[in-house]
Amino acid sequence: MSNITNGKDKNDSSPAKYFLKNLGAAVLLVALLVFGAQLALNLITRHGKTTTVPDLTSLTVEQAEQVAAEAGVRVEVVDSIYVRKMEKGAIYTQNPKPGSTVKKGRRIMLTINNVNVRKVEMPNIVGLSTRQAKAELAAKGLNVGKLIYVNDIATNNVMRQLYNGKPIRPGRKIDAGSDIDIETGLNPVDDRTLVPRLKGMKYFSAIDLLHDNYLNLQKAVFDSTVRNYADTITATIYKQSPANSKNTVKMGSGVTIYLSKNKPAE
Repeated sequence: MSNITNGKDKNDSSPAKYFLKNLGAAVLLVALLVFGAQLALNLITRHGKTTTVPDLTSLTVEQAEQVAAEAGVRVEVVDSIYVRKMEKGAIYTQNPKPGSTVKKGRRIMLTINNVNVRKVEMPNIVGLSTRQAKAELAAKGLNVGKLIYVNDIATNNVMRQLYNGKPIRPGRKIDAGSDIDIETGLNPVDDRTLVPRLKGMKYFSAIDLLHDNYLNLQKAVFDSTVRNYADTITATIYKQSPANSKNTVKMGSGVTIYLSKNKPAE
């Protein structure tokens, strides 16, 4: 009598076992392929070989090249502009920005302040009012430096024009953007002015407004968020002294401003 067993022979493979076996092999193969691709990508992209972009603003190109080399990046000048009161040839902006994480060998693109500044003729502003003189200087591409008041019968009548502390003759060629100090009259009967509100304004806009009100910048105080020249011209005034009020001050007085990149106006 033949032996009869219940169920299938133990050596028989069910479809389920066959499927699971092939699925496991496929998963292993995919994992190996992903690992290999990631390894190759890391080698190609030099994964892990990164550096932090240094702050190159306000440096000369030569200085920037040295700093960049130490950080493992390179620099290239791609543009130039003219920035008032900034050193000629100094770096104004960079891309990527300071603090960015990049691969070593990355090119940092620089915009510098023009080395060759155009020349303009000094106009004759003697005899004009302070406001007229300011407009005449602006038309020539020049700026008001300091308002110097001396006793005279006519308030705000320009008596002398000064460049680097010395009188300058009309017609002389000087760099565009230069500061011209204005010596102007002041009658004790008419020598008062109001202090304008400067809070929330930028540096150069505040100086222009001070001059419009016959005042000078006494001092600019920058907090720790202002790290370079580019920051100084984008920082915002959050405090001033004296504060704007209905009380008047003597023309030619100085106002101190406090600037930050993130502090709100008080």
